[in-house]
Amino acid sequence: RVVRVLEQLEQERGLPKQLRMDNGPELISEQLTDWCKAHDIELIYIQPGKPQQNGFVERFNGSFRREFLNAYLFESIEQVRDMAWVWMCDYNE
Repeated sequence: RVVRVLEQLEQERGLPKQLRMDNGPELISEQLTDWCKAHDIELIYIQPGKPQQNGFVERFNGSFRREFLNAYLFESIEQVRDMAWVWMCDYNE
């Protein structure tokens, strides 16, 4: 799924020169590593137990949890997607 999102990003905005990420299983897969090598993207992993090394993502995750996930009760996945899109636009602007 991460590769699919990166391919979509490539179409919409172009690819980043590097990605900073934690060591989650979805981010250490051979498929992602190979795809990034083929597209000249450097993978930079944070040290385990050091979330401050990825402060932008940690701040986003906290904001998303407080301002969105904890603030509403959802009735369907479609509602979550629609509301998350509106929240994301507001957050990014």
